[in-house]
Amino acid sequence: MHLDDAHLTAITPTARCSVPLASEGVRLDQGWLWASLHLHSEDGRELSLAGLSRRDAHQLQQLLDQARANARQVHRQAAMRAWIDAADALCDQAVQQRRWISHEQQLALLQQRQAIDAQQQALRAPSSPLPAGADASCAEDWQADWPALWEQANQHLAGAELVHSRALFEQVESRPLSEEQARAVICFDNRVQVVAAAGSGKTSTMVAKAAYAIERGIAQPGQIVMLAFNKEAANELQQRAQRAFARLGQPHWQVQAATFHALGLQIIGQARGRRPHVPAWAIDAQAGVEKLAELVDTLKDRSEDFRTRWDMFRLVFGHALPAPGTALDHADGHDRDGQPYARTLRGEQLRSQEQCLIANWLFYNGVDYQCAGAAGADFHYPQAGLYHAHLQLDADGQRPLHFSAREQSLDWQHLGQHRQGKAWLETDSQQLRSGQAFHMMANALQAAGIELDPHPDRELPADGQAPLSDDALIALMRCFITHAKSNALDRAALQQRLSALPGDDFAERHRRFLELAGSVIQAWDEALAAEHGIDFEDMLNQAATLLESGQASTPWTLVMADEFQDASRARARLCRALAAAPHRYLFAVGDDWQSINRFAGADISVMTRFADYFGHGRVLQLQRTFRCPQALCDVASRFVSKNPAQLTKQVHSSTPEHGPVLQAVQVARREQLADAVGQLLTRLVMQLRSGQQAPGRAGKLQVFVLGRYNHERTCIPADWQARFGAWLELRFATIHRSKGAEADVVIVPGLLAGSFPSQRADDPALALAMPDGDTFPLAEERRLFYVALTRARRQVVLLSVQGRNSPFLDELVADGAVQLTQLDGQAVNEQRCPACGTGVLILRSGPFGEFHSCSSYPRCAYKPAQARASTYPHSAQALP
Repeated sequence: MHLDDAHLTAITPTARCSVPLASEGVRLDQGWLWASLHLHSEDGRELSLAGLSRRDAHQLQQLLDQARANARQVHRQAAMRAWIDAADALCDQAVQQRRWISHEQQLALLQQRQAIDAQQQALRAPSSPLPAGADASCAEDWQADWPALWEQANQHLAGAELVHSRALFEQVESRPLSEEQARAVICFDNRVQVVAAAGSGKTSTMVAKAAYAIERGIAQPGQIVMLAFNKEAANELQQRAQRAFARLGQPHWQVQAATFHALGLQIIGQARGRRPHVPAWAIDAQAGVEKLAELVDTLKDRSEDFRTRWDMFRLVFGHALPAPGTALDHADGHDRDGQPYARTLRGEQLRSQEQCLIANWLFYNGVDYQCAGAAGADFHYPQAGLYHAHLQLDADGQRPLHFSAREQSLDWQHLGQHRQGKAWLETDSQQLRSGQAFHMMANALQAAGIELDPHPDRELPADGQAPLSDDALIALMRCFITHAKSNALDRAALQQRLSALPGDDFAERHRRFLELAGSVIQAWDEALAAEHGIDFEDMLNQAATLLESGQASTPWTLVMADEFQDASRARARLCRALAAAPHRYLFAVGDDWQSINRFAGADISVMTRFADYFGHGRVLQLQRTFRCPQALCDVASRFVSKNPAQLTKQVHSSTPEHGPVLQAVQVARREQLADAVGQLLTRLVMQLRSGQQAPGRAGKLQVFVLGRYNHERTCIPADWQARFGAWLELRFATIHRSKGAEADVVIVPGLLAGSFPSQRADDPALALAMPDGDTFPLAEERRLFYVALTRARRQVVLLSVQGRNSPFLDELVADGAVQLTQLDGQAVNEQRCPACGTGVLILRSGPFGEFHSCSSYPRCAYKPAQARASTYPHSAQALP
């Protein structure tokens, strides 16, 4: 027998058998007196040798164990050295081949190293000790921080590529790329998120990355796809790419730019042999709302129960309750003492939205009731002789802190002092929010002989609270359907989310909404099935499923997604599926500060928690803007970045200033807004003619009038073309539609309280179909205002109406970002109403002489006690 470092060889007069020590082909069997050795070679030969003494067998086993340990150690040394060589090769790849070291490559090697280490742990068992110092030759290299070394190699590559590819970076767009743009182009990690400030050239970066990938041989033109959110954006990407390739002398290069919709149809069509039908009403937002309105009307006609529940929600549960124990979040008005109140459907003014909810439920069900003051109760039901006390409590069971000391103790006093000899019903906040209180009221009233009579068409008093409109509820349902389908939530999953709500949430409202939504979603799906079609969210999810299951494949090595801050969960899932195969690259570009399409299914967490969706992701930033001057950048950034849930960035501008970058002008009446816009345009023309303003890029000064709503286009003078057309290029757009566009001057004519910001931006019911959202107050409306501010290359002018200043405008004034003036430039000097915080105190005349009161009367009836007319400036008299 011969034993070396790798093999055990046995030679007999008739046979020869050699077996690797690392294999399982050597076995010693111990008998009572003798041992036998069995060999099984890799080529199938077998040899059995009997007659070994126990002592010889023991000695042979020791020799075998030691030889095996040495062989494994040699094998490990070889594996370690091979691994180190491969790790070094990645660094060489970056330097010599000018290739980025991707996370995928790094992870594969790190997993190999982990496997080698795991094998070594087994070798270090007491039965097979390693020779001392066996790892000394490569231990230092083995223990090195290779991810840091690879990162250094990547950064070296980036620096070298800035030089090597300078000609491409200078020629690919109409102006040379900035260094941060070029570095984003060079970075070819598998998952890259680019957080791009407004006006920072994200489209230029995407186009340049496509050109760089082709020029460096990373991807062929047919292996690149650029995804946009609408046809206009996709067409712009396609045209920009072709112009860029022509500048580089490569007009034959062709990459694909498509909407998510078109790409999903393409994937499904290729996998199944035909493209699915997507009805127009399932794609277009307005058409979808109109179709849903038809379906809801049909449901009402078919089912009296559905109609009753639908109108019950609109009239009674349309307005969400504030957090337990908090003050009125949206007061309907203020009394003359400045105390806020909520108005019921019947017109009563109550201090609590919980009391208002109870009153509206009673009204809808046809119950005769009286509010407050009756024997210390909150409600009295005269037909039943029943008194009702509702205890508004916070989450700890205490009266709210904003209640006065008398109010905090009143309920407890009247329960003890007034209930004797009377029929009493008691409810509290938790019972109201859970829905138990409504069952208690129904049972108590029916026991007293009062039958509930829910009536959807009961006439509403003119001075009562305006209920949630059909249009608003239908729009909310359409948004809910989009989110539920985007997140692939069926009815069971939605019900599970309802059950998981915190105990202090308004669960009864959510339950009633989900009850309606189930019927509406079913009707929506049936309408799709009737046309043999699917909707946008179904299509995205089906395309992703086909890719994930291997039933479909795509040729795209480089997937680029534009406006990624507006991606829904379904879009993010499709992007993940497109880039899931080895050696694929996802390049997602967006700005969470401009995420303004939640109503269309956008989920900002896709941007702010990028790594949660895509695993490891490299985050880069484009912080240099080529649009807004620095002063305007600073104002807009300070405003929007007060929301801590958003990504942090510092925006730097390369645009010079042309006079004041932000102005705020107040007019006396809303009817004067159009005239104010006309005067502002006249002023701009005069500045152009006098040389104070230079013409814009097209020889004229470009002006954008941006509205929160479409109807604000009426603020543009009808004869503007004749008056200003020779000097100005004027456009109107809603702020939502203006994203991606820019102008020299931006005018926002509708910065009014109750209009902008919209108070109905985020309904709590959407939480049932979405992950934990952005809870910062008016978060999406703030981002919308940021979009408006950052469309301007020179100046933004904000217009408001006296007594109706938007809280956003008030915030800018309070922060010192702008001074509120009249059209003639005089500073507005007014006393803000301390009650409602929106109106101003103005001088009025009455039967008993002059007095001051809030300009928002009758919504706010506040009058300062013993106020003298001289206390407040008379300039406020202009407000009607």
